[in-house]
This record gives sequence, structure tokens and C-alpha cells, in this order.
Amino acid sequence: MQHWTELRTALMLARHGTVSAAAEALGVHRATVNRHVDTLEGAFQTKLFQRHARGYTLTESGQEMLEVAARADEMFADLAGRNRGRSGRLSGKLVVTALTGTAPLIMPALRAFHDEHPEIELEFAATADLARLEHGEAHVAFRAGPKPETQDYVVKLFRTLRFGLYASRDYVRRRGRPDLGNLEGHSFVGTKDDASRMPFARWMRDTLGAGTMLIKVTDPLVLSTAVKDGIGIGFLSEHHAAPDPELIEILPPSDDWSAPIWVVTHVDLHRTEKVQRFLEKL
Repeated sequence: MQHWTELRTALMLARHGTVSAAAEALGVHRATVNRHVDTLEGAFQTKLFQRHARGYTLTESGQEMLEVAARADEMFADLAGRNRGRSGRLSGKLVVTALTGTAPLIMPALRAFHDEHPEIELEFAATADLARLEHGEAHVAFRAGPKPETQDYVVKLFRTLRFGLYASRDYVRRRGRPDLGNLEGHSFVGTKDDASRMPFARWMRDTLGAGTMLIKVTDPLVLSTAVKDGIGIGFLSEHHAAPDPELIEILPPSDDWSAPIWVVTHVDLHRTEKVQRFLEKL
């Protein structure tokens, strides 16, 4: 493939952001990185990167280049992996991204995949940011909310998370069990912002009056910790709350407070051997 070496150099520069970091990742001199970028920009007759004091960022043309180069790089790696896989071993890297709160649901699959394919370098990115699969930022993404409609994404329902309202036993001992008809004097943990995508935010807005106190928390892990530590009452997913004997159910999990979790891959990487082996574990 013409200019494949230069394309891979540009891909590393886009991923790492600086010439020195890209050169280190590739094991070449910085001058080689600069020369390869100049060659590509000459061949495409357009600027692929914007140079600035803190490094390099992609232009619009560069973004299009990155999409193609990232997928090609993955497919070459998959081809090599399939050849190694004929001897029973896969290799390379698998990046999975998901919300922090869904990690306990995904970890069994990651463990099973790692046990079976220990040569695969695993990375689990727990973040609310949406990985751009078309840019090679992740191989598999778990996303909550409406079904992703991005072109070239392969989307399947992973499971539906239901939420219930919980308080710790310590909170109930100190503050009393909440009476849903009169919540005055009770503390809640969570958010009722209009912009919140949490399925229980509307209930919080409609129910919590002036006599209740709200400790605003948006991170699911922090919310869970705050409820378990007795700071206030809050909504937790049933898979987090059910195993904890120190939590008291105030309102049971409901379909009204639920969110679908989707497993998403890019069509070009969906059929790669390592992605398929991981999806089998879910």
C-alpha cells in the first residue's frame, strides 16, 4: 500500500499529539516523523495537522485520514493476530470504554477474555466521554441512553439498568425511615438538573420540595459511596444495591427509572477476531 508507513506515522502523531511522543512510540527519530508528515501532506496536497506550541492537532482533512488509517491499522493487526491465532493465541490490544457504574457488569467478561487470551493487552477506560470508534479510540464501547444511530456502528442491547431509591441502615438509625408522603428534613444525594440524563432526575425534581436537602452529586460512583456512607438517600442501580446488606430499599427498582446499555462497535472492526472473542464473553 503506497504511503502506508507514512500513514501509520501520522496515526501515531494524531494519537500522541507531539512529534517526540510519536517518534518514541514508533522507535524512530523525530526527523523521520516530520518527514513522513511532509510526504503525506505533499501527496494529498492538503494540510493534515495544525502545528501549535503544545503539539499537533488534526485538520478536517486530517480527521478523514485518521479514520481510514486507524481502521486499516486495526485490520492489519487483526490479520497478524489471526495468523497467530491459528496456533491458539491472539495478540495486540483491546480497548473497552464504559461508564464507571457499569464496570461490575463488564468485568466478568473482561476476566474471562483475559484468562483465555492473556497475550492481548487490555485497556478499560471508565469515562462518560463518548469514544469515537471511527477514529480508533476504542474497539468496544458501552453506552447508556438512546440507541446510538451513528452510521457504520454495530449496536446491540447489552442490558437494561433499573434504579431504586435506597438509604443506608446507619442513615435510617440516625434520621428515621423516610415517609414518602412527608420527606421534610431528609437529605438526598444526586441531581435534579433539567440537563441530567439520569432516569430518576425527573422524580427528584417533582418530589423534592423546599423542606428537603440535596447534596448535588453527578458521578455514579461518588453517589453510591455517599448513600452507603449515610450522607443521604439516593437512587442506585439494583446490581449495585442488591448485594449490600447495609442498604435499605425505600422504593424498589422500576422500569420507570431504567436506562438501556448498548454495546457498540465499528462495522470495520466488528468482525475482527479479538472483538468477536470478547463479545462472546458478554
